[in-house]
Amino acid sequence: MRADGRAAGAHKIVRSVSRCALTTLLGVAISGCATIQRSPAPSAPTRPNILLIVADDMGYADLGAFGSEIPTPNLDRLAVGGVRFTRFRAAAACSPSRAMLLTGVDAPVAGLGNMAEELAPNQVGKPGYEGELSDRVVTLATRLQATGYRTLLSGKWHLGDSAAALPSARGFDHSFALASGGASHFADMRPAYAKSPTATAAYFEDGVRLERLPPSFRYSSQFYVDYLLDRLPGLATDQAGERAPASEPPFFALLSFTAPHWPLQAPDAAIAAFAGRYDAGWEVLLRQRHARQRALGVVAADAPPNLLPWPAWSSLDAEARSRAARAMEIYAAMIHEMDRHTGRLIDALRDRGLLENTIVVFLSDNGAEGHTYDETWPADQFPAIRAAIDARHDFSYERMGLPGSYVFYDAEWARAGSPTSRWHKGFPTEGGLRVPAFVHYPRRFAGRIERTPVFIKDVAPTLLDLVGVDPVSPAGKVPMTGTSLLPLLDAPGQPPAARIEVFELFGKVAVVSDPWKALRIPAPWRAEDAADWALYNVDADPLELHDLSGAYPQRLATLQDAWRDYAARLGVVLPDWVSGY
Repeated sequence: MRADGRAAGAHKIVRSVSRCALTTLLGVAISGCATIQRSPAPSAPTRPNILLIVADDMGYADLGAFGSEIPTPNLDRLAVGGVRFTRFRAAAACSPSRAMLLTGVDAPVAGLGNMAEELAPNQVGKPGYEGELSDRVVTLATRLQATGYRTLLSGKWHLGDSAAALPSARGFDHSFALASGGASHFADMRPAYAKSPTATAAYFEDGVRLERLPPSFRYSSQFYVDYLLDRLPGLATDQAGERAPASEPPFFALLSFTAPHWPLQAPDAAIAAFAGRYDAGWEVLLRQRHARQRALGVVAADAPPNLLPWPAWSSLDAEARSRAARAMEIYAAMIHEMDRHTGRLIDALRDRGLLENTIVVFLSDNGAEGHTYDETWPADQFPAIRAAIDARHDFSYERMGLPGSYVFYDAEWARAGSPTSRWHKGFPTEGGLRVPAFVHYPRRFAGRIERTPVFIKDVAPTLLDLVGVDPVSPAGKVPMTGTSLLPLLDAPGQPPAARIEVFELFGKVAVVSDPWKALRIPAPWRAEDAADWALYNVDADPLELHDLSGAYPQRLATLQDAWRDYAARLGVVLPDWVSGY
C-alpha cells in the first residue's frame, strides 16, 4: 500500500456508457469533438509542467497567506514563494469562471452565459446559453495536448456532461470528473441537487459514466490527489508498484477540488481538530482576519472591515450558536484537508525533482458562498430539488459534516471570508468576484505581492505564453480575449494597461475599469430607493458603499456604454426570473 492507503495499479470501476515578512504570521518558512493537429513540440526537456489548482467557493481570506487562521502550510509556502495577486477577479459563480479559466474568453462566448442549473426560461436555447462548453472555443488543455503535453483532470468539471463537452473531448488524455456543480464529498454519490431522491452524482472517468465510485474514494480531496499521483508523468507506478522513470512529456494537470462547496462535509478527525475554534462568533473572526490581512499586505492598510449591520452572534440562542460554530468548524476542516492533500502532491513532485520545473497556479472559482439553506432556498423556483434534498439528508446537529448531512455556513461566516468586501458568491461586488490566487514558479518569478488588477480569463493566455505556445486560436475557433500576464510577472511595477471588463450573471452586472466600477444590482437584491446603476472607486471604497455616479456622470456613462456594447456583441440575455442566486 502507498501513502494514504492507495493500492498500486489501476482501480476497477463498474461503468455505464455516457452520451456522445510575514513568516511569523503565516507559520511557514519562506474541444468540442473537433480535432486539432499536433504541432511539433518545443524542446521537451526544458518545457515546464503546469499544475492548475482550483478551489470551489473559497473566500479571499481563507488561506493563511491571505489572512486566515486555518492551517494551510502547504499552499502558504507556494503562495509566499510565488506571486500573490490581491486583485484577481473571477466570475460570481463556478461554471462561468471555469469556462473563462480554460478558454480565455468571456463566459457567454464559451456557452456559459449562465449556469446550466440556473438558466431562465428566456435563456434556454439561446446562443451563449448552452449550459456547457461550446464548440466555438478551444480549451487550454487541447492547446497543450496538441504540442505534446500529457493532460489530466481530477475533480470538478461542471462544463457539461454531453459526449462533446466532457473533458475527454476537450483536450484531456485522462480525467476523473464530477460533471455537476456539487456532490457529497464521500463515496455515497449523493448529488448536491437533483430532482429525484434516488439520483446519483454524475462522475465520469475518461468519458465513461461511473455507476459507483472506487473503494479507494474515501473523501473527495483525498481521491482527487490520489488520481493524479497514480497518473502524472514522473509519478506514476508500474504494476508492481515501482516508480517509473520520469516521463519525457511535460504535464498539464488540473486539480479541481470540490471543497469547500456545500454540502459542507469532512472526515471526523479533521472536524474534531477545530472543535471550539469558532465559539466566539463571526464578528471576532472577521476582526482577526481583517487585522491579519492588513499586516500581511494583501489588503490596503486603511481598508475598513465590513461592519455593516448584521445579526449579532450574541443575538443567537445557544442552539443556533452551536450549529453555526459547528458549520464553520466543518468549513475550516475542508480547507485544511484540501491543503493537506495538496501537500502530498507537492511533496511527491519535489521528491521526484519535478517541482522546480512546474508552474503552480492556485485560485478559487468565486467568492465565499453566502447563501443559506432556509425555508425558501431553493424551493421558490426548484421545489422538486428542495423535496429531494430534504428527503435524503440528515439535518441533525449530531450528523453535521458527516456522510448524509447537508450543511451550509451562511452569509455571516462568508463575510468573514472576505472581511473588506461586500456580499459574496452570486454577486458582482468584490465579495463575489475577488478571490485568492497566486502563481508559483521560482525559476522565473520571485516571491512578491502583485496589486495590479487581473482576471480569470488571463490565466490561459498567460500559461500558453509561459510555455512557448502561440496563444492565437486555431482557425475556426473564437480568439482568446484574456491578456497574457507574462510582461507583468517578469517586470513588476509596470503600469497596467487600461482595460474595461464586464461581468454579468443572474442579471447582476459589474463593469470594471480600475479603480472605477459600475454596478447594477436588480430587484429584489437592491434597496427600493437605490439607483439602478451605481459608481464606485474600489480603491478608496472597497466595500462599495459610496455611490459616486452623481459626482462623475460621464465616467458612469462610459462604463454603461461598455456594458451595452458587451451585451450586444455577446448576445447577452438577461434572465426573466430570480432563481435564488
